[in-house]
Amino acid sequence: DQGAMNDMKLWEKGSIKMPFINIPVLDIKRCQPEMWKAIACSLQIKPCHSKSRGSIICKSDCVEILKKCGDHNKFPEGHTAESICELLSPTDDLENCIPLDTYLSPSSLGNIVEEVTHPCNPNPCAANQLCEVNRKGCQSGELCLPYLCVPGCKLGEASDFIVRQGTLIQVPSSAGDVGCYKICTCGHSGLLENCVEMHCVDLQKSCIVGGQRKSHGTSFSIDCNVCSCFAGNLICSTRQCLNEHSSEDERQKFTGLPCNCVDQFVPVCGQNGRTYPSACIARCVGLQDNQFEFGSCISKDPCNPNPCNKNQRCIPKKQVCLTSFGKFECSQHECVLRQLNCDQTRDPVCDTDNVEYSNLCTLYQKGKNLSYRGPCQTFCKSIEPVCGHNGETYSSVCAAYSDRVAVDYYGHCQAVGVLSDYGFHTECAFVKCPLLSATGCKPVLAPGACCPLCAGMLRILYDKDKLDTFARVTNKKPITILDILDKIRLHVSVPQCDVFGYLSIESEIVILIIPVDQNPKPLQIEACNKEAEKIESLINSDSPTLASHVPLSALIASQVQVSLSVTSPSVKVVPVLHSLCSNLNGLDLWTSP
Repeated sequence: DQGAMNDMKLWEKGSIKMPFINIPVLDIKRCQPEMWKAIACSLQIKPCHSKSRGSIICKSDCVEILKKCGDHNKFPEGHTAESICELLSPTDDLENCIPLDTYLSPSSLGNIVEEVTHPCNPNPCAANQLCEVNRKGCQSGELCLPYLCVPGCKLGEASDFIVRQGTLIQVPSSAGDVGCYKICTCGHSGLLENCVEMHCVDLQKSCIVGGQRKSHGTSFSIDCNVCSCFAGNLICSTRQCLNEHSSEDERQKFTGLPCNCVDQFVPVCGQNGRTYPSACIARCVGLQDNQFEFGSCISKDPCNPNPCNKNQRCIPKKQVCLTSFGKFECSQHECVLRQLNCDQTRDPVCDTDNVEYSNLCTLYQKGKNLSYRGPCQTFCKSIEPVCGHNGETYSSVCAAYSDRVAVDYYGHCQAVGVLSDYGFHTECAFVKCPLLSATGCKPVLAPGACCPLCAGMLRILYDKDKLDTFARVTNKKPITILDILDKIRLHVSVPQCDVFGYLSIESEIVILIIPVDQNPKPLQIEACNKEAEKIESLINSDSPTLASHVPLSALIASQVQVSLSVTSPSVKVVPVLHSLCSNLNGLDLWTSP
């Protein structure tokens, strides 16, 4: 708003100064003042468009305003409204320009500021600090602000882009060669340090697909699969497809599941920590028979037999690894020293009696068992199993949320859901889905889920080789789905939305950006949609905003689907899940009283 006001004051002087032309105008206070305000506001939106991120108004609007309010007698010689607009706004393509009519009529979403807030805009933190949305909540008695100011480093001397202390960052190599990068750590000094050079990537390498050459960085479809060419390496999703050339026999055998596996739910646990609905699907994604065992991963006890030393305690730590588990062991436990005196580090956990402890050490010192990580929640006192979108049965909603997994339905997992527009999965017919949380929400259906939900959804291709490289040159530890979600979460700027996700059985990363209120308003649903579209655009444009973060630069292509908000008084508003607004594992909702 301040930027738009400053523009208006400059234009009121009778001239709009552009880099290659000055445009004389009449008194904009009297000539179409509302339209000039709309122009000023539209040009200050950041990003201006989720795809092009350009800052131009559409040509027809440009011509209209200059015909009405341009000072034609003072136009540069040989120029008309049309010729000036050809330079400034050469298109009416809505993908690449901003139509002013959006800003000349009241919003259908209303004007309730409290429904969606931006704690970090304007930036309340010091120049050497990074502002983050406070999703951790606060201890009682503390001043509770909706944001956190954390120490950080600038990416370069001339850069205003700040990353948090301790973060691994990918930056261009010192030599400046195209495709060459190094990985650095943001140190306590406020500078990037401990840099390690990576192997250069040949960006000239292309992929040959169906006799056609696809250059590096391009994304395209092959049947129903999305593919991307990365430095000569073709990476595709593994969706099962039907097309117009499919035979009648193929159509009859089509299940929509990978490798046309039978629609049955007999779960197996892969060595990557992912539960697959059946052995057939596990084999289809590339696992050998000795790389999975029957039963869900969450049902396995990684501490029996105890793999830790006598002076250590074995603690289950479930994780789904994206790196090659043959190179980086995807351990499902951690060994911690048995301590007589626990430190005061606050990392709250909840035991099976719904009693909260400041950290794991104090919980085990009291001889208790861990239920889930994060503060205890009153709505999880009574344990009721739920099925997550990842096909795991969790002991409670809170246990699922602490794993950053959203709930598909209540009860034990019993079916693999819809993956294809053509496949019909009968097992989901026996699942009782919760009613939608919002009035008039046109929902999305996550891959493998049975029940629809109101959310912005991303389906992301990733480069496994690149993740392996990151793991090899950094800490030799596997990179997990939770690592990706935690990093993406930092880029969602609206506290009314939170991030959940899982690895799909089609080998894509699925991210859901969900309203945290149990009865989200249309504006909040729209905000989560916009956050999803923003993340998609950052991934597909290889924006340094995401790509500078290890491991997010391994995300190479994304498709977004959003749940539209439609006005429908006939839809009954029912709380589906217990409110996410409690501060479980960083879930918090900031609203006015």
